[in-house]
Amino acid sequence: MIAIIEQAHSLDEFFGARGWPACIIGGVANLRWGQLRLTRDVDATVLAGFGDEDRFINAILEAFRPRIADAAAFARANRVVLAQGPGGIGLDISLGALPFEEAMIARATRAELAPGCWVTTASAEDLIVLKAFADRPQDWVDIAGIVARQGSALDWPAITDRLAPLATLKEAPEILSRLDRARRES
Repeated sequence: MIAIIEQAHSLDEFFGARGWPACIIGGVANLRWGQLRLTRDVDATVLAGFGDEDRFINAILEAFRPRIADAAAFARANRVVLAQGPGGIGLDISLGALPFEEAMIARATRAELAPGCWVTTASAEDLIVLKAFADRPQDWVDIAGIVARQGSALDWPAITDRLAPLATLKEAPEILSRLDRARRES
């Protein structure tokens, strides 16, 4: 697990050295806010905006090995750079541009996840929004762990306000009901 945290730290430093607004999301952020679980990669969002994606894609793929053939074309089409760090640790770097992503990165804070490994992560509330929006079985397990660990410290009105427009965009209003059930059950 320490290798994943070290890779998240290195990726965070990579973004910072370039002055790129970014934060770590996914399993590494879950280590900060939720229950300990195995994660095999580092997920991040970098604020790339619209129209300047190639600058980010090229710099990332120069610094880190691509995980797939024609990773640049995949990143342009899907807004995710699939790369790998030393030791083959996967890096899934989303090219953020939406207002939610911009605000999420602005709200992100740093924490020491291992000795000397400071990492900028999404807030617990934003991580819940991301995981509810993704709506995969592991995401709901993670949400339950975040709710159990953070308890009354969570800002539920903010979570609902942030998730509602995304659920509408996805045409999946049931996500809000499922999140409300997860909150009551935890």
